[in-house]
Amino acid sequence: MEEKSEDCKAPEDLFNGLKVADPQEGESASPMVSDPKGQHCQSKLPKAAEAHPQDDHVEEECFHDCSASFEEEQPGAHVAGSKASDDSSSELDEEYLIELEKNMPEEEKQKRREESAKLKEEGNERFKRGDYMEAESSYSQALQMCPACFQKDRSVLFSNRAAARMKQDKKETAITDCSKAIQLNPTYIRAILRRAELYEKTDKLDEALEDYKSVLEKDPSVHQAREACMRLPKQIEERNERLKEEMLGKLKDLGNLVLRPFGLSTENFQIKQDSSTGSYSINFVQNPNNKR
Repeated sequence: MEEKSEDCKAPEDLFNGLKVADPQEGESASPMVSDPKGQHCQSKLPKAAEAHPQDDHVEEECFHDCSASFEEEQPGAHVAGSKASDDSSSELDEEYLIELEKNMPEEEKQKRREESAKLKEEGNERFKRGDYMEAESSYSQALQMCPACFQKDRSVLFSNRAAARMKQDKKETAITDCSKAIQLNPTYIRAILRRAELYEKTDKLDEALEDYKSVLEKDPSVHQAREACMRLPKQIEERNERLKEEMLGKLKDLGNLVLRPFGLSTENFQIKQDSSTGSYSINFVQNPNNKR
C-alpha cells in the first residue's frame, strides 16, 4: 500500500479486487438535572440528538448514529453531535448498539444507512484531496449514523477511518479501527493488510507476521503478504537477539553494582552450558584478568 496510490484513491480502493464488510458503534448520554428548589433531584433523559439519514446508496459502506434515542428524531441533530464523538473511545459496543436498535423501524434503518453512505462518500472525496482530518471526521459521523445491523458497511467505515488516521500518524487508533473492522468481518483482507502494515510501523513484528500469514491463508496470491512472510522471521530473530543482549547488559550492570562492595564483579563468574544436557553452570573465577 504505497503513499502515492493511496492519496489518489478512496481508502477502500487501496487493494484492488479485495472485498470487505463491517459494523460499529456510537454513543448515547443521559445527564442528571436537579430540582432548583432543592426539594429533590430528578433524573431526566434528555432528548438525545438523533441522526436522520437521507437518501443515498453505497455498495459497500453504511454507518450509525449512536448518540440518538431511536424513538425520537430531531432533523439535523446527527450533524451537531457527530464531531463531539469522533474519538473511538466514545463509541459504544456493537452488541449494545444492536440491542438499542432492536425496536427501530426498518424504514428508519434504511434512511440512516443511506445518510451514512453519503457521509462515507464525502469522506472518500476528502481523503482523495488529502484532507485526512476532515475525512476522519466524515467517517466518524458515518459510523454514528450507520445502524449496527449493517456490519459490512461498518467494517468498511472502520477500515476507511483507519486509513485516514494512518495518514495522520495516529497509528494506535488506526490499529484499533482495523481490529474493529476485522472483528466485524474476519475475512476482510484489506483491513488485515492495513493492520499488518501498522503493526510493522509500531515494531510489533510478531503481530504483523500473524496478520500477513492470515492474509495468505485467505488469498495466497497477495504479494505483499507473501513477501512479508519471507522477510519478517529474520527481522524478528535479529530483534530478539538485540533485546537479549540489552537485557544481559542491564543484568551485568546490576550484578556489578551489587558485587562492587565485596570487591567482586560479574567477571568473577563464568556461565557455561553443558552441550549434552543443555543445562547451565556458574563457575567462580578468582582472578579473571590473569592470563596463562
